Amino acid sequence: METTAARGLTAAEVRERVAAGQANDVPRRSSRSVGEIVRANVLTRFNALIGTLFVLVLAFGQWQDGLFGGIIVANSAIGVIQELRAKRTLDRLAVIGETPVTVRRDGAEETVAQHEVVLGDLIVLGTGDRIPVDGAVASARGLEVDESLLTGEADPVHKAPGDQVQSGSFVVAGGGAFTAEKVGRDAYAARLVEEASRFTLARSELMSGIDRFLKWITWLIVPTAVLLFVSQWNSAGSVPAAVVGAVAGVVTMIPEGLVLMTSIAFAVGVVRLGRRRCLVQELPAIEGLARVDVLCVDKTGTLTEPGMDLDRVVALSDALPGRAALAALAAGDDDPNATMRAVQEGLGEPDPHWTITGTVPFSSARKWSGAAFDGHGSWAFGAADVLLGPADPARAEAERLGSTGLRVLALARVPDGSFADPDGLDATASAEPAALVVLRQRVRPDAAETLRYFADQDVTVKVISGDNPVSVGAIAADLGLPGASHPVDARTLPDGAGAMGEVLEANSVFGRVSPQQKRAMVKALQSRGHTVAMTGDGVNDVLALKDADLGISMGSGSGATRAVAQIVLLDNRFATLPHVVGEGRRVLGNIERVANLFLTKTVYSILLSVLVGLVGVRFPFLPRHLTLISSLTIGIPAFFLALAPNTERARAGFVPRVLRFAVPAGIACGAATFAGYRLATENPATGFEDDSTTASLALFVLALWVLLLIARPWNWWRLSLVAAMAAAFLVVLAVPWLRDFFALHPDNLQNDLTALAIAVGASVLLTLSLRWDTWYQRFRRPRKPEAETTDPQR
Repeated sequence: METTAARGLTAAEVRERVAAGQANDVPRRSSRSVGEIVRANVLTRFNALIGTLFVLVLAFGQWQDGLFGGIIVANSAIGVIQELRAKRTLDRLAVIGETPVTVRRDGAEETVAQHEVVLGDLIVLGTGDRIPVDGAVASARGLEVDESLLTGEADPVHKAPGDQVQSGSFVVAGGGAFTAEKVGRDAYAARLVEEASRFTLARSELMSGIDRFLKWITWLIVPTAVLLFVSQWNSAGSVPAAVVGAVAGVVTMIPEGLVLMTSIAFAVGVVRLGRRRCLVQELPAIEGLARVDVLCVDKTGTLTEPGMDLDRVVALSDALPGRAALAALAAGDDDPNATMRAVQEGLGEPDPHWTITGTVPFSSARKWSGAAFDGHGSWAFGAADVLLGPADPARAEAERLGSTGLRVLALARVPDGSFADPDGLDATASAEPAALVVLRQRVRPDAAETLRYFADQDVTVKVISGDNPVSVGAIAADLGLPGASHPVDARTLPDGAGAMGEVLEANSVFGRVSPQQKRAMVKALQSRGHTVAMTGDGVNDVLALKDADLGISMGSGSGATRAVAQIVLLDNRFATLPHVVGEGRRVLGNIERVANLFLTKTVYSILLSVLVGLVGVRFPFLPRHLTLISSLTIGIPAFFLALAPNTERARAGFVPRVLRFAVPAGIACGAATFAGYRLATENPATGFEDDSTTASLALFVLALWVLLLIARPWNWWRLSLVAAMAAAFLVVLAVPWLRDFFALHPDNLQNDLTALAIAVGASVLLTLSLRWDTWYQRFRRPRKPEAETTDPQR
């Protein structure tokens, strides 16, 4: 049985299990299904409400007044098409970014997709691998598993043959193999993937704010509609006229395009980032991108490219066979990391074929690995400042080399029996230094430009690395990172979040950071009000990625980091991050513009309906009037504004900020329109169509001014958009059949000039009101402390 277990399943056994449905066939949840997309975009409360109003207009009025019914088709079609595009992008990228699994079948190792794992498969594990299914350990070589995603405990758990491992955990040290006992929906990973990879708009300040608006509007619609219907019945004297008037008021209250434009902006953001090979695993991540003001990056894989080159080996003792021991360590490592691969490729020393009697895998906590050889002693290989004593001249040489940006490791012989308790080994007191191994890191050519971008965008970059702080600081300084000239050794950091936060604010480069410290540093920055993004590619970054406001993983990183990150950079390029942050700012800033437009319309429609109901006059518009005005001042412009470039950093307070604009703008529009309409009705020579034309002119002019204010800062295309909408309205007034179709009759010059004068006056008052609000908000905003304003990092 041991021989069979070591060889894994046969091809015939794999086929039998697949046929029996015992494969790891968890459905990929990178996006909603087609049916869910269609239902979510068609079966909405607004479509139901607008559809009901459309039927009422067709039953009691003219079909021209039912033009707003096209909103249902347009909203649903655009929403479905855009989300299907996003779905295709996400699904394609999810396949590319999926972590493969190494299994042993017929005695040979092969790589398969996660869904191809079957019950009974022997799965081979190495450092950084994520455990995809549940099972029992079959073999272990210093196997340590991080189960923090399952238990919340950060300490690695040693695993021996027979111990259980669960999906959702990952290997932090050593290696081994386990037998798959629970696959598919029976495995714990099924629930993790279902939750972590769902295409959702939930859990975001933006969407919660929009939901709040929609709830308020829903509660206001019912009593306003009743009031409006009763008043129209009394003033018009007939049910059909009352229904048409009430529908005209209610339709305008509904911000039917707000949710649509929000969905489109998010979906287009996913597609745009997908073209840059950036996988967005959770849609709220796009909002998080816009709010980031501190970016924590690891040096390895971010500022430097994956992989290193061996520069030289400096012998420290003629009595110790350092190069031979180094060659033996490299040859005996079944799962070499980037450091050991560089040694293997650049050493040029033949394998001495020493017999290994024991090993200690590398861990980020110990910062060294080792092996014991029969007749050749025990050897440790790792960080120079961990294996060499403070007074050792070799350590001073290592620090001198590290200050130039090189990575320096030490090889030392330790007493036999030291590996029985590797965590208790005091290497600096007992190790015999044998050699310094100098590695040259590959700095990314676009790293300096990327750092300059973040400095220009007020995003503070913190380099948090497990490497020597002097070496990390030298690389960061060469790239022009402010504050890199005084790196901090994380082993000297205070424990408290407050004290640690002060040090983090004042410095930008930190070395010798443990995985637990990375997590604590993220929390310390968050406690000081920062929105923190964390990038990483190694297993030591997982805890910090999970706790950061936004976790970003490199595509070449371990399966564990890709599993917990909200965004995966599949091209492994640090230079992609500016595009990622820029896309988030574009989406969030533009949605706020769109929300201002739609909620202004809601406010003025509610005000008009209430005034009409209280005064007891006929509603000033037919539904077709409001369809035309809304399309030209809100619907069409919103589509372009939602997808326009925008680099402004997001700020908290979405709801009050939108209300501070939409409420005065809506009141100005509603009050000016009602005033113009009431003055027109006082003229006995005009009828309803003439009076409604006067109201339409007043509302269009003021709504166009609101659009102009929202479109700031002005540039050629925004001004051209506003001018095009004005020209379109003039075309409707100038072309006879369009004028008749929309029931517009600008025949009374006195009324029309009065409406224009009222609209211009209201525009001036609105502009002054918004200016005063801007000044007041700036005045009441608390001043930053002197220490913060003078900090060069800010």
